Amino acid sequence: MYFLIILLVIVLLAIFAFNRFVSLRNRAQEAWADIEVQLKRRYDLIPNLVNTVKGYATHESTAFENVTKARTMAMGATGPNANHAEAENMLTGALKSIFAIAEAYPDLKANQNFLSLQNELSDTENKIQASRRFYNANVRDLNTSVESFPGNLIAMVFNFSKMEFFDLSENDAAQNPVEVKF
Repeated sequence: MYFLIILLVIVLLAIFAFNRFVSLRNRAQEAWADIEVQLKRRYDLIPNLVNTVKGYATHESTAFENVTKARTMAMGATGPNANHAEAENMLTGALKSIFAIAEAYPDLKANQNFLSLQNELSDTENKIQASRRFYNANVRDLNTSVESFPGNLIAMVFNFSKMEFFDLSENDAAQNPVEVKF
């Protein structure tokens, strides 16, 4: 009799743990989908921004090529892994060069289309950052459950594994302090 009760409790705990892993994995996947939506929005804004700046700074072709190349690499990267994060960081750096070019052209800085695109891109960057934090929080919860006892036993039996965080790379310019020169 006690054996059946103990067995029933173990089975119920295993079911509960399995369902928790499914829920955690699905929340992490949903959070990644949110990041992809914002990245797609950014990819769609970039050609318009580049074309607007090209009209004013036609001799800055290297910067435009770098942005186009970085956008293509970022769009080709899949999943939340180090390669995708690196491609996104390269794109962010390339976009900074476009905004640096814009600083040299007062007419461009006053152009409504450029200002609108710049605001939309800034808003999108903020949404990407928020989506990244949400994704990483969900991945943290999943990874903690995969590594903790007795969840690690259930995770091993049902092949649940840790997921990668989507972080800035160590040498990314966004992590370094801004240097102002006069």
